[in-house]
Amino acid sequence: MRTTFRNILFNREANRKMLAVLLDPDKCCGRILSATISALKTDLPDFIFVGGSHTLASTDTFIDLLKEETRGKVVLFPGNAAQFSTRADALLYLSLISGRNAEFLIGQHITSSVAIKKSNIEVIPTGYILIDGGKPSSVEYISNTRSIPRDKKEIALSSAVAAELLGMKMVYLEAGSGANFPVPTEMIECVSAGLSIPLIVGGGIKNTTQLKEAFDAGADMVVVGNIFETNPEKISEFLACTRSYKIEE
Repeated sequence: MRTTFRNILFNREANRKMLAVLLDPDKCCGRILSATISALKTDLPDFIFVGGSHTLASTDTFIDLLKEETRGKVVLFPGNAAQFSTRADALLYLSLISGRNAEFLIGQHITSSVAIKKSNIEVIPTGYILIDGGKPSSVEYISNTRSIPRDKKEIALSSAVAAELLGMKMVYLEAGSGANFPVPTEMIECVSAGLSIPLIVGGGIKNTTQLKEAFDAGADMVVVGNIFETNPEKISEFLACTRSYKIEE
């Protein structure tokens, strides 16, 4: 059986684009949770990411429910060490390399490292790069770091390559939940061309046109969450777009 990361590499080598649906336990509750689970039962994305910048609800309980009700692969996308859960299939071990706050570069990792290793969960070290999405994001506020300006693709590239050289397995370009604008396609193209590892792009993607643009620019996986918090039924639309996507020769 392939691990989560091997699955990502397999799809990437096959030029198959991937979609991850991001669910925040604090926001995905009540009627929205019921509608989301119904949508996921009908059509599963490649991955279900679980997490948020400031999650107060029980991550364990939320993941247990998802795994009980769906057959989805659940990947933990934690905002801090307190959100770690052994219930997930894999963990994005995020290091906020675009910031200069040591707490989110390595501090949170030291807090959780021993427990994570003992759990035997699949760990995927990921360089997390925050890009200006047109408004202040929760990540900026919580981490007390600044995002990379939208017109500074060279800084994004240098940060991403540094992540690869440090041994991280993936890079995640993030415009922030509910961003006014997604990561610029020029920046995605620049970073994708300079990397040999999978590239994830998320934040501010509100429609399938923007989804295709991210794929066209070189994203291997796109993460969409905010739009599904009010319109869970759109999950099937984004999935159909992802599955029908073909790389231009």
